[in-house]
Amino acid sequence: MNYRNNRAGSPISILGYGCMRFTRKGNAIDIDKAEKEILLAVKQGVNYFDTAYIYPGSEACLGEVLERNDLRKKVNVATKLPQYLIKNRGGIDKYFNEELKRLRTTYVDYYLMHMLTDIEAWKKLQNIGIEEWIAEKKKTGEIVNIGFSFHGNTEMFLKILNAYDWDFCQIQYNYMDEVSQAGRRGLKAAAEKGIPVIIMEPLRGGKLVDLLPEQAKDLIKKDPKHRTAAELAFRWLWDQPEVTCVLSGMNSVQMVEENCRTASTARAGEFTEEDRVLIEKIRGLINEKIRVGCTGCGYCMPCPHGVDIPTAFRCYNEMYTEKKGTGRREYAQVVGLRKVPAFPSQCVECGRCEKHCPQHLPIIQELKNADKALRPLPYRIGTEVARRWLFRRESGK
Repeated sequence: MNYRNNRAGSPISILGYGCMRFTRKGNAIDIDKAEKEILLAVKQGVNYFDTAYIYPGSEACLGEVLERNDLRKKVNVATKLPQYLIKNRGGIDKYFNEELKRLRTTYVDYYLMHMLTDIEAWKKLQNIGIEEWIAEKKKTGEIVNIGFSFHGNTEMFLKILNAYDWDFCQIQYNYMDEVSQAGRRGLKAAAEKGIPVIIMEPLRGGKLVDLLPEQAKDLIKKDPKHRTAAELAFRWLWDQPEVTCVLSGMNSVQMVEENCRTASTARAGEFTEEDRVLIEKIRGLINEKIRVGCTGCGYCMPCPHGVDIPTAFRCYNEMYTEKKGTGRREYAQVVGLRKVPAFPSQCVECGRCEKHCPQHLPIIQELKNADKALRPLPYRIGTEVARRWLFRRESGK
């Protein structure tokens, strides 16, 4: 296993164990199966385990396995505060203490503000005393490193990154998200601050393996280095020195073995020009299915009426490069649950965006198409109900 240092200098395995996808038996996690996979991963050198409050049964499973195998001090545990459920200081303690109990531990190595999508979510936490709370927990040793996980656009990521002295962060990043979400700009900005970056969704939930176009699968089969689709995607990430750790939701012994084998030989800077050409060809085949030729450059932003144009087009495209439900769910998560609305329906057709678009896209019309596709009536109703519930909780009503 290869390792990269965190801010304090202690090593983190470049492969992390994402604990959201433990195999389930009925409504419960198959803990015996998960235990075998966790123990094998630890034996192979994995020392970073990522879970969260809202992953059903995950924290409890991980805590039990680590306790009964006396592994707690040998690994780093990362879990997350469900900030979207919190409306006061007491709520922070309530959820944190419950997580410690589930994990059967007295401290968390890496604690994240879960799923920040905009700066307003962080400001809400600041207003109820999160910075003082973090300082207190660090002083007592209950939290070692503090960070955040992010779903949103690059500009919003940079605002959150610069809003606090973070110890680490977690972003969605893969060869299809190079210029979306936090993107390469966000990755490099964090690295310039000396902040370790943990990568989630390296395979887009397996879609960069299972849902590749047949032509892309054929290209990978002909790869003279005999890499699988998963290995190629992982090596693309580990080729970048700014990437600290890549999470994988491993739920089979074979998956653990393959990923650990790759992580034991991957190095930053190992990609050749031929490797980059292969990635570009695969990306091109995926992009042939896109509806809007948006590169995510952001020249159309900021919209004077608050529309998040690049994210609308990215999720609209995902409906056709992956699955319709994938794009809609991501749009609901990334834009739909923001405190400040950013929907295409807010467009007044001022034309400012089209004047600045390097691709000369018909943005106004494509926004209408995207809105219709991304927010059919059931999604629109569901998003509105979720927004009212979320922000009513926040206001305490």
